[in-house]
Formats: sequence, structure tokens, C-alpha cells
Amino acid sequence: MKITAVTPWLIKADWDDRPGGDLPRNPTTREFLFVQVETDAGITGWGEITPFPGLVGNRAMHGFVKEVGALVIGEDPSDIDYIWHKLFRRMTYVGSRGATTAAISAIDIALWDIRGKELGQPIYKLLGGAVRDKIGLYCHPPEPKDPVSAAIDAKEIVASGHRAFKFDPFMHSLPKGNAWYIDGQISKRGEEEAVEITAAIREAVGPETELLIDAHAMFNVPTAVRLAQRLEPFDILWFEEPCPPESYHALKQVKDQIPQKISVGERLYTRWEFIPILEQELADYIMPDVTWTGGISELKKIANLAEAYYVPLSPHDAAGPINVIAGAHVCMNVPNFYKLETNKYDLSNYNPFIDHPLDIREGDLYVSDRPGLGLEIDLDYMKAHALEGYGG
Repeated sequence: MKITAVTPWLIKADWDDRPGGDLPRNPTTREFLFVQVETDAGITGWGEITPFPGLVGNRAMHGFVKEVGALVIGEDPSDIDYIWHKLFRRMTYVGSRGATTAAISAIDIALWDIRGKELGQPIYKLLGGAVRDKIGLYCHPPEPKDPVSAAIDAKEIVASGHRAFKFDPFMHSLPKGNAWYIDGQISKRGEEEAVEITAAIREAVGPETELLIDAHAMFNVPTAVRLAQRLEPFDILWFEEPCPPESYHALKQVKDQIPQKISVGERLYTRWEFIPILEQELADYIMPDVTWTGGISELKKIANLAEAYYVPLSPHDAAGPINVIAGAHVCMNVPNFYKLETNKYDLSNYNPFIDHPLDIREGDLYVSDRPGLGLEIDLDYMKAHALEGYGG
């Protein structure tokens, strides 16, 4: 069997941050970037890349995947490790993180999908089999902007059966959002609002639900420390990405001074960037993104590294169904697992472009035993919703 085509699909799909409940719905659209790998045996695999912030990022990645994909035409799709290293090493001089590993991730996931379909096995079986029968999930609500709406959203999440969720109580006070860092500070009013929102959420859900805080790497060391200490009364399980990822020293300073556990990893790429995190004891949880860090192959390697340090894996998700299910296959297999992230508690927005809904019950994902990823992308939907010039 040989690879005959690698095709990126940039689509715009309907999206609703709040699919039901007591608050007004919030219908909008979102971009998704899928990658289709075809073979001369008629077996097709699918991968995905978590969209990058801003319009240019996704369009640039679409073009990048087309160029990178040309390097694997004619290769045997079962040579997954060889193809991974071929692409990774070829990009050394332009940088082997970010766009490079995102493209590799999508192709790698698609190759595992092809391999599973060829052998008639789900991917987790090919990784060594299951160590659990379901995948615990945590999700997050729409961006909380005030205590009242935040509490209502929190109650809906708990009512859906989820036992943990994550939120960022700071972002609404940072007008540039989570892709902007200048001085790493927050206004006094923004700090007080974050405390009020967190207090309202804890009161709404009670003591049993695990609450996770995401700081989106937005703060300098003293600000991150102060914010984490202000939130101590609310029993926060982890404080995620307190400061930008470039400085391990900054992360250590924060970790040494705050009461919460630290989680990092969505902005780290490949096993090599996780080694110092583990060796220097800089995080209590790691959260690589399977569509950014190097695909299923690399996520499994990172998980194995973390297992040696007894650090739990909790893969990041901010994209579509392949992001969720590819991470879930690895989590079915590795013992050191906390929970898998999903965008929302209700993932019905995915249904129009996959052949059957993800099986989520009471906050747990049940992974299909169908071959490969266990789902198929609706090609007709891709064609109908591809951005002009960015389809197959």
C-alpha cells in the first residue's frame, strides 16, 4: 500500500457555545482544519489540527500541510515512525515545533487511522490494548463574564454528569484575549471579578466537583502567584499555564509559591520539551494536544515518559472530533491518565460532519471498537463547508 494524496480541508461549521439550558444560545461559526490521507488500496485516514488563533494561521497551515504532505507521497502508510522522523528531521532548519509538529500530528493521526482500518482494529488495540473501559472527561463553559451567568453554566455542566470542568475567570478582563502578552498583568477590577466568578461557580456546584483554572499563559510571575493565592479558598485542583511557556524558571517560581497543582503542556511540542518539565518537577499534570505535539505516536511517548515520574496525562482539546477521539485512543491505553478535555459538555455540533455521534454518557466517553479512529468524516459536508480555495 502506498500514500497517494494528502489533502487539507479548512471548513467553517456551525457552532454553539451554549446549546441549551437557561441562558440564551450563542450560535456562531468555527473553523476546523482536517487532513485527509488517501492510499492506492482505497483506504483513507483522517487527521486534524487544532485551529490557530486569527484568520491567517489556519490558512497558512493549510498551505503548509499541502507542502509537507508532498513529502510522503509514495510512502508505505504503515511505516508510521519512519514518516514521523522523515518529516520532523526535514524541518530542523525552519523549526521543529509549532506549525511543523501540527502538520506532522495530522498526518500521523491519519496514518494510525489507516493502519487500524487495514487491520480491522481500533487504534487503542494497536497501541497495546485497553487499561480502562471509558474515558473520563472534563469540559469548559462559555467564557465566564459575570458571576450569575457563570453559575448557571456551571450547574448545567454538572447536571450533564461531568465531575470536573475548567474555566478562565480572567480573560474577559484582557481585551486582547489569550493570544496576547505584553506586561503580564491584570487590572484590580479584573482580579476582583475573577474572584467573584470563581466564588459563584464553587457555590453553584458544591464541594464535590473538581474545578480547574486556566490562565492561558497570560501572567508574569508575581501576578500569577497573587491570582492563585486569591483563589485558594475555592479548592482549585489545578492552575493551568500560569505564565508563558518560554521560561522554566518562571514556572518554578510560581509552582513554589502557590497552593494549587500546576498543569502545562498545550504549548509544548514533542517529548523533548516535556523532559525538563518532568526532570525539574515543574508540573503535577501534563496536557499535550495530540493535534499539535506530534500526533498519536508522540502523545503515547510523552505519556510513557510521564508515567515514569507518576505524572498524570490530561490531553488538551480545543478543536473537533478527531482531536477528542485521537487523544482518547491513547488514554484508553496508558495507565497515568486523569481526564480528557472537551470543548463543551454537549458535542452535538460535531454530528453534521461525522458518521455517528461520539458516545458520551454522564461525563464519560466510550470509545468505539470500530477500526481505526472509529469514526468517518462526511466528505460531502467537507465539500459543502470548505472555504473557497481551501477544500480538496
